Amino acid sequence: MSDTIFGLPTHTLVVHAAVVLLPLAALGALIMGFSRRFSIRFGPVVVAVAAAGTVAAFASRISGEEFAERVGNPEVHAQAGSLLPFIAAGFLVAVVLLWLLDRRGARDIGTQIVAVIVIVAALIVTGWTIRTGHTGAEATWKAIIDNTQPG
Repeated sequence: MSDTIFGLPTHTLVVHAAVVLLPLAALGALIMGFSRRFSIRFGPVVVAVAAAGTVAAFASRISGEEFAERVGNPEVHAQAGSLLPFIAAGFLVAVVLLWLLDRRGARDIGTQIVAVIVIVAALIVTGWTIRTGHTGAEATWKAIIDNTQPG
């Protein structure tokens, strides 16, 4: 993967897809966890958004490693960003499983357990996405402020 697109750092472009798509998918997954009817009807959309967010998280991780070679490695952000794609992938698997189980029939105890797992996974992926994005923004703005202050 090239580290720039049209002269802009790839990381700063693809990271926004993950930051938007993963919480959006998590919102849909939360509703799926509480409503079988919603899960059956909108599950494919939630799965597609979660898949796109997961791909964006992996692309962000790869482009972030390339970007770090150019600008330095913000340690806390790099650690959070290294885990996010795998958290997103686990979330995606749980959402797919719930959707498939809901299509199969009424929610039995096993499906209800998967629904609870999806709800928890949605909260975790949202929290970790926010943490990763915040530490990245913090590192970026700290560097900008440090370089522009008189001294």
